[in-house]
Amino acid sequence: MEFISEELSDYAEAFTSRESDLLAEINRDTHANVLNPRMLSGHLQGRILSLFSKLQKPRNILEIGTYTGYSALCMAEGLAEGGQLHTIDINEELETRLRSYFDRSEYKDQIRLHIGNALEIVPALGKTFDLVFIDADKENYLNYYKMIIDDLPSGALIIADNVLWSGKVVSDKERANDEETKALHEFNSYVNDDERVEQVLMPVRDGLLVIRKL
Repeated sequence: MEFISEELSDYAEAFTSRESDLLAEINRDTHANVLNPRMLSGHLQGRILSLFSKLQKPRNILEIGTYTGYSALCMAEGLAEGGQLHTIDINEELETRLRSYFDRSEYKDQIRLHIGNALEIVPALGKTFDLVFIDADKENYLNYYKMIIDDLPSGALIIADNVLWSGKVVSDKERANDEETKALHEFNSYVNDDERVEQVLMPVRDGLLVIRKL
């Protein structure tokens, strides 16, 4: 998942704006008490999400895949006045933990947590989103993209996480034998051929694909 040395990674974080005390607490608590803590966006990626959100000043943000709420709180930092962030996760076991974090945040009145299937929830929201972060089940990345792309305004951003999948996407063998690797490669290829967007695949942590609707 990490493509540069630990020493360089630590240096990059040292010269990146610090995370808030609440985010640092979520980071520690996730690594100590939640399964698969590598799913957490973490300091460097979190500051990237925050910066994109602040540049975008979104009225509405959609997040597919909440996990422990770190990335949602990072993106909420850039919300326009009166804006909302809708975040969706399938894992109801995390709901109590998530709500406790969000309730302690200054953005608690702007965050809407939904538990369930994003493919069912998103169409029912009836919202137009300026920023979308996809970090959920890899097999559905392309389905999520197709579900939202037509309704996004020009200039909207989609950011998809884990698109390098620990480097497996470059392996023909992995793409042939692993469904998640195959799905991510198909997603990357579809976006690359989509004339409605422009995109940059950033080799940050496990790969961030940043997509702008034309």
